[in-house]
Formats: sequence, C-alpha cells, structure tokens
Amino acid sequence: MKNNSVSKWVFSVCMAVVVFLECGVVQSRITYDRKALIINGQRRILISGSIHYPRSTPEMWEDLINKAKEGGVDVIETYVFWNVHEPSPGNYNFEGRYDLVRFVKTIKKAGLYANLRIGPYICAEWNFGGFPVWLKYVPGISFRTDNEPFKMAMKGFTEKIVNIMKSENLYESQGGPIILSQIENEYGQQAKQLGNPGHQYANWAANMAVGLDTGVPWVMCKEDDAPDPVINTCNGFYCDAFSPNKPYKPSIWTEAWSGWFTEFGGPIHQRPVEDLAFSVAKFVRNGGSFVNYYMYHGGTNFGRSAGGPFITTSYDYDAPLDEYGLIRQPKYGHLKELHIAIKQCEKALVSSDSTVTSLGSLQQASVYSSESGDCAAFLSNYDTATEARVMFNNIHYSLPPWSISILPDCKNVAFNTAKVGVQTLREEMLPSNIEILSWETYNEDLSSSSDGTTFSTTGLLEQINVTRDTSDYLWYTTSVDIGSSESCLSGGKLPTLIVQSNGHALHVFVNEELSGSAFGTRENRRLTFKEKVKLRAGSNKISLLSVAIGLPNVGGHFETWSTGVLGPVALHGLDRGKMDLSRAKWSYQVGLKGEAMNFASPKSVSSVEWIKGSLIARKQHPLAWHKAYFNAPDGEEPLAFDMSSMGKGQLWVNGQSLGRYWTIFAVGNCSDCSYTGIFKPSTKCQLGCGTPTQRWYHLPRSWLKPTENFLVIFEELGGDPTRVALVKRSMVSV
Repeated sequence: MKNNSVSKWVFSVCMAVVVFLECGVVQSRITYDRKALIINGQRRILISGSIHYPRSTPEMWEDLINKAKEGGVDVIETYVFWNVHEPSPGNYNFEGRYDLVRFVKTIKKAGLYANLRIGPYICAEWNFGGFPVWLKYVPGISFRTDNEPFKMAMKGFTEKIVNIMKSENLYESQGGPIILSQIENEYGQQAKQLGNPGHQYANWAANMAVGLDTGVPWVMCKEDDAPDPVINTCNGFYCDAFSPNKPYKPSIWTEAWSGWFTEFGGPIHQRPVEDLAFSVAKFVRNGGSFVNYYMYHGGTNFGRSAGGPFITTSYDYDAPLDEYGLIRQPKYGHLKELHIAIKQCEKALVSSDSTVTSLGSLQQASVYSSESGDCAAFLSNYDTATEARVMFNNIHYSLPPWSISILPDCKNVAFNTAKVGVQTLREEMLPSNIEILSWETYNEDLSSSSDGTTFSTTGLLEQINVTRDTSDYLWYTTSVDIGSSESCLSGGKLPTLIVQSNGHALHVFVNEELSGSAFGTRENRRLTFKEKVKLRAGSNKISLLSVAIGLPNVGGHFETWSTGVLGPVALHGLDRGKMDLSRAKWSYQVGLKGEAMNFASPKSVSSVEWIKGSLIARKQHPLAWHKAYFNAPDGEEPLAFDMSSMGKGQLWVNGQSLGRYWTIFAVGNCSDCSYTGIFKPSTKCQLGCGTPTQRWYHLPRSWLKPTENFLVIFEELGGDPTRVALVKRSMVSV
C-alpha cells in the first residue's frame, strides 16, 4: 500500500506540472489514479463513443455528436487519419470531411470531451491502416519498428497534429475538450514478434508522445508493457478481466466492439445489445472507469478509403447510430438506460473498492460503499439458461440468465442488462419517387493507349509500386504470336490461359474480348484465373486488368505485402507445349481512360461518343461508364442508391465518390440474433446469406443541388443502370 501511495503521489506531481504551450503557461487539470481519470479534482466514470470524422460529412457531425450526448456519452473518440491529411510529403489537407479542428470544436460545442487517437497507425479497416502510400517509398523505411526513417516520419506527423490542436487551444489543459490522446495502436502482439526492436520502438513512441507536453494523459491500447506515465488499455468484445500494468493506473476500455465490420461476400455481423450491455456492466462492476464503444457511429467508407482488402463501403458496425446517422433501437435506448444507471453509481464506484459475496453457485453481488454513505450494487447471474432467485440485503431479486442488475442505492434495480424495454426498430428503404434521367454510356477503350501514359518492361511488376494507389486499376498487356498450324486453330482443343495473382480481382481480355474474371477473398487474397481462350493465327493481345479492393490495414510489415499479377502467367495446350509469359515483354497502363478524362466530374469535357439511353439496357460492355441526372428528393430522410441491378464498380455524385460497390452475395454461417447468453462473434448473429453483402450506398444530402445532380457509375461486370434507384432510409417500429 505504501508503494502504491508513493507511485500515485509521484505520478500526480508529474502530471500536474506546469506545461508551456503556445498559448502561454497553463496548469494541467487531467490526472489519474487507480480508480479513474481525475478531471478538475474529480474522479469520473466516463462513457465514450467512436465517431470518425471522414466517415461522415461536416453537415452530419453536430447531429451525430448531439445524439451521442443524448444517449449518455461523455467523450467522443476518433482516430486521426494520416493518409488523408498528408497525401504527399509536406502537403496537408484539413478541408471538408478532413477538417479535424472543426470536428473537435463541434465536440466542444456539445459540451463533451474528446479522445484523440493519433496513432498514426490506426488499422480501422481503413486503406493502408491510415498510412499514406508514399511512406512505403521512403528510403530505408520499415514500418512500426525501431527504424529511424519511420520514427522520423511518424514523429513529424504526430507533432503536426499536436501543434494544430495546441494552436486552437483544444487540449483540456487549455480549456479545450481533449482529455486523452493515443499513440500507436494495438501494437503489443507485433512488439512481441519483433522482440527487442519492437520493445524499443514502443518505448520511443511513448516517450516521444509524452514529450510533446499536451497536458493530458496518453494511452496505448493492447500494449501490456506501455511505459509510465502512458496508460495501457483494452480492446475487445469483453474486457472485464483486464488489469492495467501498474496498480496506480485506471482500467480503460478503448474499444468495446458494438458489432463488427463487413466484407464483400461475407455476412452482416450484429451483436445483441443485451450482451453488449452485460459486458460493459461487468467491466464497470470490476473497477473499469472509462468505456468507449467502437463504433458509436460507424459511417461510410467514401471514395477508396476502405482497407482490408474487401472491406465494404458501409462501415455500419451495428452501432447505436446506424451508417446514416439514424438511431438504432433497441441498441441506442438500452445503452442509454445502462449509462444512466452507471452514472447514478458514480460516487460509490470512484471512492471505494468492491466487496464481493456469493449469492449462489453462479450468482454473486459486488457492492461499493463509500464513507459518505453512497452505496451501489451489481447482482450477477452467470447461468446462461436459468433465471435465478436470490436474496440480497434481505430482499428477493430475480436475475434473468446471463445478466447483471444494477442497484444504485443497493436496494432498487435501476437496470438489468437482459431486460430490454426499448421499442425495436427496423430499417426500411422507401422509394424516393425521383426518376434518374438522360442515361448515357461510354464503353471503356480497351485498345492500347496512345497518349504516352503506358510503359513497357520485361516481366511482371507489383501493382502498388506502379500505381502508387492513385487508382484501383492497372492494365498488364502482352502479345502472343500463334502459327497457323497450331492445333487450336484447326479444330483441336483450345489452349488454357492460367494467371496467378496476389489479388484482389482480375478481368482477362483476349483480343479485346472478355475471357473471364477471377476474385480473391479476404481470407485468401490470391486468385487463379484458369480458362480456355480463343486465339487467332498471328499476333494476339492478352490484357489483364488487375483491380485492387483496398490495401491491407493490419499485419506485420504490411508495407511489404504485394498486390497484382505477379505470376506465373502461362498458356497450356499449344502444339509447342507450355508457353510461359511471366518473363515476356509487358506494357503497363495505370488507371482507366475514363479516370484520365475525369468522367466523374460535372466539369469534365470529353470528346468521346456516349451512347444514348435507348441502347443501354441491352447486353453491356464489360467495362462501361454510365452517366445521368436527377433532382434532389424532398424531405430530410437520409438517401442511398439501390445498386442491386449492377455488378461491381464505383459511383460518384457531383464529383464526390460514394465509394466502391459490389453486389456479390454473402456466404457464411448465418444464424439468428436471439440472445441466449455468451456472445460468440465467430458463430452468432451473422445475417444476410444469399443476398448482396451491401445493396444500398449512402448519398449524403449535403452533396446534392436542388436540380440536375450528376451521377456517374463505372461498371466492371455489366448490369442495367436504368434500374438503379434512389431511396430514402427510415426506421419503423416492429
């Protein structure tokens, strides 16, 4: 006890030192001890929710934050997205959806706190884990280890963000809302794999962050050896067994997963609110004082921001606020009631330790009693099948299976995690009655580029090294000479073309005719195309369109992972036997002609021939651009496009990218979401098998004009754009 007291006193002194910030000399008011964060001298039980500013629009931010506040949230947590803020070295972007200062000021306006998870590695199912792709090409760099080029770049961006926050007086020590910051992200497992270089890097990152003098504590999630004064924190579906690495640090849960992300071709994951509430109540009952829902609002992966690969454009996450910002019931309301009950227990929770007594073989009571007379109790039933009748303080209580009852006065039940009294809502997509007019189509030119954008070399090149991620698309083209006596030309068997690729999708053209496509999956990004192909006497052109579907966002040294056609590529079944094309001369073209001509922009001026609407519904060219116009619908409901008539591609409205679409059907071990006890995310609550993983694509109303909105679709597989529909999102009672 004496050592704990000394450690607590030393840390409080260290955290309360006068720090020199750009606005002058101020006194830090955020400290901590083993019980909680201390704000202005008061220990606090804090409820937090993740809302990522680039996954919504500035026009949505205030409504999202106010709904979170109404739901009992005290803190808004967000990552900081390096790749959108520094798209090229030294060139910064903080405009529009990337206006971090505006977002944090909106949090302040609502009277809430903020946790800024700078990272700058964030994972987040975000393209390249939030790293800018140019970072991969810094000489001598090795990501997230004791590597000087990486540390220099990481420190530079972290300092940039901290200095911006300081200049706007946004840290709590300056009167702003930021009470916590995070450095690095979920590094512990990688650190163990790297050994000493990983340990040295983690210590360096922590010391670098603390040295920036923000006046607020720093955290490292899933980092068991986070050095003082940095607080190590927990991420997961359950964190009730978590303990910080020092007895004088508080228990913080930086990611309580409200659901799970989706991937194209996979089912929709949901988490019953009864289980989420149970896990949060259990964490607080065990001494936890800060809980953040990941996500509270998931939002949308606009543009090409989704990582993975194969992460869907929707990042709904089964969050209390759905992708469109609407309240999801009963999740939102049940959690709100939980938060009210927890806050009623706050004085007892932060001023005493619990006393645990048995109420039965699978039941127990945890009681917090303060010297001032405050008392709070948590009655738990771990039986997953049977309701328990227990006696506590001479009063009988009924505890549903796998539940916790919260008694803020140690007498009356204010909340039970398994008893949902909130009306259930389900989403509906209603017709907007808006007709999309004046459809025109342009078939992507499959001939060799003559505008100087191609180059040739011997052998196959890695895709991202060529594209630098400026486009999802890279053309690989070579020529094959076939003699007139080859058996495939005289009634014999057609030869087989085999292409092996590191992913993520591939469309194969022979003499500008589609021969077929192949796709990887998130479990196995590699793919193999193996089809018979029709060749003619003389020269034959083989064109491979390799398609990226988001860059990896997790893994060890994922900057070294490869994408695209790396071979082997070979023809089998010719009279001469196997023809290996891997070392042939290949020409490369980055992107599509429609991209180069900026078809997505309303201001683009093109000299190409567009096909009028009457011909569109016929058999589609495999790579086609479609454009049309529509007026904004009335009302205020969120909007989306129903893309079920299309295949795979991207779409834009008024030059703004709504993201990638793909109507691939979901497969998996789908089941219902009835709550029967312990939640197993790998097997429970997977929905939507046999239907497209994602059918609807969010269109923010702020992107619209009253009339003549410009819609552009690029389609890879064919489809009928005239059946694309604009719908309104609403929630209706069940």
